[in-house]
Amino acid sequence: MEEIISVNDQFYILASSSMADDRTRVLKHGETFGVYDRYGDIQPVGRGTQGVFHQGTRFLSRQELFLNNDRPMLLSSTVKEDNALLAVDLTNPDLYRDGRIAIPRGSVHVFRSRFLWNGVSYERFRLSNYSLAPVKMTLSIRFEADFADIFEVRGKKRERKGRMLPNVLRKDLLVLSYEGLDEVTREARIQFSPEPLEITASQATFDIELDPKGETTVAVMVACDVGDSHRPLLAYDAAMAEAGLAFGAEQTEDCTIQTSNAQFNEWWNRSVLDVRMMVTDTNEGPYPYAGVPWFSTPFGRDGVITALECLWIRPELARGVLAYLASTQAKEVNPGQDAEPGKILHETRKGEMAALNEIPFGLYYGSVDSTPLFVMLAGAYYERTADLAFIQSIWANLEAALTWMDTFGDPDRDGFVEYVRKSPTGLDNQGWKDSHDSISHEDGSLAEGPIALCEVQGYVYDAKVQASKLADALGYIDRASQLRRQARSLKERFEEAFWCEESSTYALALDGQKRPCQVKTSNAGHCLYTGIASDEHARRVAETLMSDELFSGWGVRTLADSERRYNPMSYHNGSIWPHDNAMIAVGLARYGLKSGVEKIMTGMFEVSLVLDFHRLPELFCGFVRRPGQGLTRYPVACNPQAWAAGSAFMALQACLGLSIIASEQKVVFNYPILPEFIDKMQIKNLKVGTASVDLLLRRHDLDVGITVIRRAGKVEVVSVK
Repeated sequence: MEEIISVNDQFYILASSSMADDRTRVLKHGETFGVYDRYGDIQPVGRGTQGVFHQGTRFLSRQELFLNNDRPMLLSSTVKEDNALLAVDLTNPDLYRDGRIAIPRGSVHVFRSRFLWNGVSYERFRLSNYSLAPVKMTLSIRFEADFADIFEVRGKKRERKGRMLPNVLRKDLLVLSYEGLDEVTREARIQFSPEPLEITASQATFDIELDPKGETTVAVMVACDVGDSHRPLLAYDAAMAEAGLAFGAEQTEDCTIQTSNAQFNEWWNRSVLDVRMMVTDTNEGPYPYAGVPWFSTPFGRDGVITALECLWIRPELARGVLAYLASTQAKEVNPGQDAEPGKILHETRKGEMAALNEIPFGLYYGSVDSTPLFVMLAGAYYERTADLAFIQSIWANLEAALTWMDTFGDPDRDGFVEYVRKSPTGLDNQGWKDSHDSISHEDGSLAEGPIALCEVQGYVYDAKVQASKLADALGYIDRASQLRRQARSLKERFEEAFWCEESSTYALALDGQKRPCQVKTSNAGHCLYTGIASDEHARRVAETLMSDELFSGWGVRTLADSERRYNPMSYHNGSIWPHDNAMIAVGLARYGLKSGVEKIMTGMFEVSLVLDFHRLPELFCGFVRRPGQGLTRYPVACNPQAWAAGSAFMALQACLGLSIIASEQKVVFNYPILPEFIDKMQIKNLKVGTASVDLLLRRHDLDVGITVIRRAGKVEVVSVK
């Protein structure tokens, strides 16, 4: 009997079901990702997020394994450390024939492995008989494909849909097809090896006979085809070898970190691998897609911040992000896309609903901060690499972004960049806290636009500082002077308009009436990150951020628990975001406030200890830390999320006070600290131009010792204490 039944097109688990939970496993490669349960199955239950997705469409909505029509028993399940392979150990339950046990439980081991490669899901079942007698059973795999757009999976209802096409059945092949309203055909092409005993439109059945200690394998390949493209289906071993070679090539040139703390090493390595998994190769270079499952696509803000987080260990990622965002920069006014000349992308989507403009996110620009962040990243990339030729190649894009800040971004010419949506279906709020209720006044009322966010003014300030340095490097001396004057003027006006003396922090925003939103938020920490804060106010902001109102014990909350809209279970009004904390840590380090840096770093590390795979999620709940208890998870957080993974790199950079000035071939440690849980750290293959260096860091009571243990090429290591 099936454990999942359909009632009025909704799926339910029977009360007699033995299914224990909905904890999921995730794989991703390129434009394809998969969300599975711990058995390796895809089930249309729980929050309905499981499936194999490709280019914004779910190509498999159900895939389940049965032995003699019974679900196997789970022994163990994990995604390998390199994120490439889902490995599941299963065994048979008691299998009956004519009312008697024909095969006792635990007789047959099933090792299930699956990976994604170039738009194809590869899966293999290896069955081994550990009993003393021959066994005979059937292995069945059941399939469904709903070809739902990712926004349908998220819950958006559609008035009309396309049509399912006739299934194709051959001896070893099943093709499930759908023609969308966009007139594009999408196919799940499922091939089996060996040929099944029986194949239908929803199931393939194999006859398994095993002698004692006998072994056999069954392989299933699922190609996600869009339009006329048909992906080549390799044999399982051939595809695995090809994927392994590509992965090995990626690792060769990496900067690596090894410390005296094995648990920190596991968090660090997981973060490295999660970022690598989220990166997709585009025509312009590598780009970190934001998160699985909801945001596995290019986001401007997320891509820039992830690149900033990774810059000191992987600068080529920043170049890919800059090139991609330059290529997609808006060139004209389009209210339906919230697009204006010079504006940088918020997100882009593939899939049927995007193609039909049922959602505005096919190419959407409703982000007020992506544009200054783009310029900030360009400046940081140049400092890290001295790649002036590339900066010259995108200078026109940088100028267009700067012009947008002064014109469309500041329509009332008060000197502050603000937003109000133009698209009727776009985002109400267009900063990084973009939920509808994230910008409010102290009485809890929602702010009305146009809204000027405090952190955005910081981004604009730093963008102009960075752009002035780039203009100097390119020989545009007058432009550089102009940008420096604009930055100084903005910093002065910002202090006057945003500082809140009574609450010792910067206002979250100015609303459309220029009234400050005087609530205590994490946003003010970004003003430290960018350097727009005065020294005196930076110290007071730091005290506010580290107070019990905002710091939960795990990290800095998005909103203080003393505020009217505080809700620790909300998306942006009291939750904790790793990337937000990492940026705050860098801001604190900028002003020499290292005790707060260590506090944040320690909290983030301790979060990693209580989570599966040591993987930091997009966000978690902001409840106060309770002794002896773990943190409270946010139920629909993306996991993995690129900028959450990258937060480990930025937080460590804040601890070390690390900067790399490529034009001077110099690595600088500015008042470095190591947290108490790390006594020793090795940094290997840290590149500065064509040179590289290996370093050994040791923590002392009041100091960190730094020793160069290998140097290749000309590079200077400086420690400021």
